[in-house]
Amino acid sequence: MYSQRPLSYAPTPYSYTPNPALAASINLDEEVKLASSSAERDLYESLAEIYSIIITLDGLEKAYIKDAITESEYTETCTRLLKQYKSSLGDDAVAQEFGDLDTFKRTWGLECPKATERLRIGLPATVEQASHSAPTPSNGPAVAGAPGGASLILTATENFITFLDALKLNMVSKDALHPLLSEVIQSVNKVTDRDFENRGKIIQWLITLNQMRATEELSEEQARELSFDIEQAYQGFKATLG
Repeated sequence: MYSQRPLSYAPTPYSYTPNPALAASINLDEEVKLASSSAERDLYESLAEIYSIIITLDGLEKAYIKDAITESEYTETCTRLLKQYKSSLGDDAVAQEFGDLDTFKRTWGLECPKATERLRIGLPATVEQASHSAPTPSNGPAVAGAPGGASLILTATENFITFLDALKLNMVSKDALHPLLSEVIQSVNKVTDRDFENRGKIIQWLITLNQMRATEELSEEQARELSFDIEQAYQGFKATLG
């Protein structure tokens, strides 16, 4: 019988000699600190929260598509996650480290296509598309005589006027216009689930505003175009009430 000889490439118990310098630099009993200051720790925590929001939002979108949750549950949760995402990026240090969504996803190996699209739009799917659970008789337009109908119509009308007045007052930054236009589409969806003329313009401008930086402003030409589009959408909305 021949005795077995270790293969030339296989390490033996005595073939590895530890690097004395490396061994001296590592203390296995020492706690490893990921952050050297409270500010750095807060930054990492905020980035971790954003990571968690993206993962959760992607799962929420898939659950909604599969009809695993109700529209109201989806809308409430999605709205909260979008607000938390925007709030986290409101910090300059976090926003700088974050870069943009595509860069963040590459850095941390994220895919999450459903969440990516939702964050790009900045609105729940139930708001982007008129919700079929809108409180209207026979899925038609709300009427003044219906319970709550007059109140819903009045609110939507006031939101249109408030937004158009804001443009007249030269309020053209994202942080001024996006919340007002969000109120417009949400109040409109409570009145009717019909895809009235120029409703799509409201959604497109919401997406445009959502992709701007918080303090970024529309140009004079963009502001005029926005005013015209929303005025046309307002007329289209009123036409559904006849």
